[in-house]
Amino acid sequence: MSYLLPHLTNGWQVDQAILSEEDRVVVVRFGHDWDPDCMQMDEVLFGVAEKVKNFAVIYLVDIKQVPDFNKMYELYDPVTVMFFFRNKHIMIDLGTGNNNKINWPLTDKQEAIDIIETVYRGARKGRGLVVSPKDYSTKYKY
Repeated sequence: MSYLLPHLTNGWQVDQAILSEEDRVVVVRFGHDWDPDCMQMDEVLFGVAEKVKNFAVIYLVDIKQVPDFNKMYELYDPVTVMFFFRNKHIMIDLGTGNNNKINWPLTDKQEAIDIIETVYRGARKGRGLVVSPKDYSTKYKY
């Protein structure tokens, strides 16, 4: 499904995508198109792209092709989703301890919509940190 979402192929395009969007949340999936986790996440993102188009725009970035942000955003996981609003990184408290990004593939489209909508509502109010509608601290049941 990754071929159906817009790809950003260099650092300048990523910067421009984040800078130029004034009224919508910019959702950026960092990873590889061939990675199974990324494929799963891309499928969910593609499934919600039409539903969230009024308040969010989704882009994909290959971290091998565009290594510019790997150190800055600590992009070491197979799949990483980050949120930006008006050129500001919006953090989200998912209960996992890492508030900067989502670093696992979401499987439920409604969950993705809820997270993106929560980020949008919080960002519009000027919040740099929003609380996720669902607690993911017990995602891995040991």
